[in-house]
Amino acid sequence: MSFDPTSFTTLQVEQRGAVAWIRLDRPEKYHAFDKVMCDELSGLWRALRTDDSVRSVVLTATGDKAFCTGIDRDFVPAEDGVDYEFSPYTYDDPGQLLGPKSNDLWKPVVCAVNGMACGGAFYFLGEVDVLIAADHATFFDPHVTYGMPAVYEPLLMLHRGMPFGEILRMSLLGVHERMSAARALEIGLVSEVCPMAELEERAGWVAEAIASAPAGPMQATLRTLWAGRELSRQQALALGNTFLNLGMSEESLAEGQKVFQGGRIEPRTR
Repeated sequence: MSFDPTSFTTLQVEQRGAVAWIRLDRPEKYHAFDKVMCDELSGLWRALRTDDSVRSVVLTATGDKAFCTGIDRDFVPAEDGVDYEFSPYTYDDPGQLLGPKSNDLWKPVVCAVNGMACGGAFYFLGEVDVLIAADHATFFDPHVTYGMPAVYEPLLMLHRGMPFGEILRMSLLGVHERMSAARALEIGLVSEVCPMAELEERAGWVAEAIASAPAGPMQATLRTLWAGRELSRQQALALGNTFLNLGMSEESLAEGQKVFQGGRIEPRTR
């Protein structure tokens, strides 16, 4: 483990085998993020990039009321005592380094949504790889209701593949409507919905199954798919050989051969 799990004040972090578990931990604020959480998460994502003992990650939050409710309205001022200032030319987005991809982490992240996910929560949802929700989870974007444009969050979800009409409806209705976990499953925002009591087991099973495969091919596959979403079909295929060579090695092939020659893996049916 390349990080000290006791050094965080807004997160709970532990490692189970090859899986790192990250829990947002500001329950009194419904896990809204402040500057400390932004800094701690960014540093942790970056530490995980080179930690070979970790092959996958589960991201969730403590409790069962909320996953994340966006930015803390009492956002901690910068160290120099000056809050964020608005300029027509530049803007320092306070949530820009919350997600794993923004910190160049290409190890698969499974997100277990354990309650409300709104506003800045989409910085996470837009950059994780597998989304699983408890059946009481809800999704909404309050920006316009409170006098702010909804910009970064819906753009992230648009590139993640959330249907355009659903993004429009959520962004324009603000706090007047919440999307249920069942509806999120229908539109493909999440891939699985389960009772809260089963959420940790479901997310852990996915993360452990991912972590059981050779790390190089897994990260190369992840880079391929995320690049393919942003590139044209021909551009993506032209890079195929590059991505293939990034993840192919004698070590990973040997590890895969041992799995092939071992006992049969009993798959789950979803």
